[in-house]
Amino acid sequence: MKYDNILPGIFISRPNRFIAQIEINGSLEICHVKNTGRCKELLFEGAKVYVQKSSNPARKTKYDLITVLKNGSPVNIDSQAPNAVFGEWAKSGGFLENLSLIKPECKYKNSRFDFYMEAGSRKIFAEIKGVTLEENGIALFPDAPTDRGVKHIRELCECVKEGYEAYIFFIIQMEMCRYFTPNRKTHPEFADALLEARRAGVSINALDCFVRADELKINRYIDVKL
Repeated sequence: MKYDNILPGIFISRPNRFIAQIEINGSLEICHVKNTGRCKELLFEGAKVYVQKSSNPARKTKYDLITVLKNGSPVNIDSQAPNAVFGEWAKSGGFLENLSLIKPECKYKNSRFDFYMEAGSRKIFAEIKGVTLEENGIALFPDAPTDRGVKHIRELCECVKEGYEAYIFFIIQMEMCRYFTPNRKTHPEFADALLEARRAGVSINALDCFVRADELKINRYIDVKL
């Protein structure tokens, strides 16, 4: 996916989860943060960032915070981007070459999964998780406890019992991570749920991305260590 109207800036502060103060062209601007995660290792005073200027004059904030440089390398923090780039990748044949149906935001019983897909007789549910946390070349998720994430994992296990295929894709919104592992220190229940899901037949995958200030696209599979 490509972004237009991208401008560089300097991160100043984050008064709450939804907004940040960014210096853009010498002026202090209020920007919408498209990620409610903590991102403390990324968003600190003086960090170089990239924002997207909105073309909607009615918006309260003129800018969206999209990308942060970490040790000189770009990290995309747009929480809407992982689903978008997965959809692009799947439609181009990156996931399966013979997909005949790709349906986003699909309801199943009391659940809503990010994607439902069909390929021949195969019926597939997939849940997408964006990853922005990295330590020593290792991609980690989550960066805060996520009961919702545990619920999704257990619901995918139920899909497998009903005869569907189920996948979890961790979209690493940066380059050059060596492997992905769940952040057991932050949320042990999530890590345990992933182990249970693998035993139940859920396919757990991680994909890193090609990242630029104005671009994000899926690059390749990386190892998953549970």
